[in-house]
Amino acid sequence: MAPTKLILDYIYEKETAFADRVYLTQPVGGGKTIDYTWRQVLDEARRMAAHLRSLGLQPGDKVAMLTKNCAHFFMAELAIWMGGFTTVAIFPTEKADTISYILEHSEAKAIFIGKLDAGWEAQLPGIPEAMHRLSFPLAPTVIGAAWDQVIATVAPLGGQPARAADELALLLYTSGSTGTPKGVMHDFGHVTAAAEGIVRGIDFSPEDRALSYLPLAHVFERAYIECTSFVAGGHIFFAEALDTFVADIQRARPTIFISVPRLWLKFQQGVFAKMPAPKLDRLLRIPLLNRLIGKKVLKGLGLDQVRLAGSGSAPIPAELIAWYRRLGLNLLEGYAMSEDFAYSHLSTATHKLPGYVGVPYDDVQVRISEEGEVLIKSPGCMVGYYKLPELTAESFTSDGFFRTGDRGERRPDGLLRITGRVKELFKTAKGKYVAPAPIENFINEHEAIELSCVSGVGQPAAYAMVVLAEHLRPKMQDAVVRAELEKTLTEWLGVVNRHVAEYERLQMFVVASSPWSIESETLTPTMKIKRSRIEAMAAPHVESWYAAGRPVLWQ
Repeated sequence: MAPTKLILDYIYEKETAFADRVYLTQPVGGGKTIDYTWRQVLDEARRMAAHLRSLGLQPGDKVAMLTKNCAHFFMAELAIWMGGFTTVAIFPTEKADTISYILEHSEAKAIFIGKLDAGWEAQLPGIPEAMHRLSFPLAPTVIGAAWDQVIATVAPLGGQPARAADELALLLYTSGSTGTPKGVMHDFGHVTAAAEGIVRGIDFSPEDRALSYLPLAHVFERAYIECTSFVAGGHIFFAEALDTFVADIQRARPTIFISVPRLWLKFQQGVFAKMPAPKLDRLLRIPLLNRLIGKKVLKGLGLDQVRLAGSGSAPIPAELIAWYRRLGLNLLEGYAMSEDFAYSHLSTATHKLPGYVGVPYDDVQVRISEEGEVLIKSPGCMVGYYKLPELTAESFTSDGFFRTGDRGERRPDGLLRITGRVKELFKTAKGKYVAPAPIENFINEHEAIELSCVSGVGQPAAYAMVVLAEHLRPKMQDAVVRAELEKTLTEWLGVVNRHVAEYERLQMFVVASSPWSIESETLTPTMKIKRSRIEAMAAPHVESWYAAGRPVLWQ
């Protein structure tokens, strides 16, 4: 049943009730920021909505955004919605061919170009010259109409333009960890229901502060930061750049902070680079010191004011969650996906066991199929995949549950544990299926390892490629350090093999010669491994690795 009040109604309430309250804080370089009140945000959005209508766009037309996180993303989304259109956000790291595909597939009629990294010129050929182009103030250069010029010359759209619950609000194009990105359709009814549920679940309030830095083109940030703030209010800060991230988070002092497992791991490794893990562990065991030390570490990370921290998008090692909780951070793991607008499972104060992704929200239904697949029925469920009716039909059971593609197990109290992807299972020469994700999750618990990828289709045993922690990479030219690390990895391989079933035991670790990255297309924009890409890169070397017969190899 669609909500009686939709997300734009919440926005109009804030425009009046919170008119002069600061809503968005945008860094603009040199340590300077610009604050935007709700009144200012809505005024600029209304003017841009009027401009979009003047371009001759028809109701329901798609308007794209290619930008990193910034205040104008929020304003443009509101302008698109108020104007009667549908948003298509593109990951700011996508290459020209993917940008071109998404714009063509979605039939976008206009595009906002915003804050982008150096080298954005290589992305530009993916945008048709005939398409209406608009530039945010932080865009590398003005292409098409400049936002500030439009705002200065166009009268604001009046009234309270409404959208129906069944009208499309946005298309979420998956980050493409496998195959071609798919457009996930969400209407205003489902977006509102999910945002309202998250607000209730995490008790998001007008007094909360959050830092927006995970890609807004991804459902996690879009739902938990942008849309929840549309419903509940709050103060949203933005990050300027990677090298200013510490200053950005210190400025925000967030009360709610979400991240992905790889970044939680990098934060931890940054702490270990300043204080070795054994020393910190000893200090945290001292009753009179542990709270003081934990608070000091969290303050250094800018997280000492956080009342709720979340991890999502990919599995996070249970030991990593436990480590943050020892510091005093309330880190909770959740589970959801683009197809349910991030509204599925979340750990709670009473259900937060490391290794489990929490329990379903009150109005979410879940069951495990006979094949072990997690099936979800959520108020945030998608309308379907854009232009893919057959795939949409295949993705649901006859009674309306979405087939997640994830394997899972549930405890009697509802806690869910994800045990891997249905399609990621592979067989070694031993003839039994190996689920790589749980093994990778355990491997990644070691402080020397940042990421791993378990493979070995048809081989005598599985193997794992590993990426070393960032602070260790510069030391690998030192023969003594390298030999010591090889010994450490060999010992960890033994620990891993004692942890898994006999047929899942690994023959070796292969240390990657360079870190995996979004740029090398070995990671998605949300920093999940692109398994097929990594396996393809490894394929020419696999036979020689097995022939070497050593527990640790260097690629």
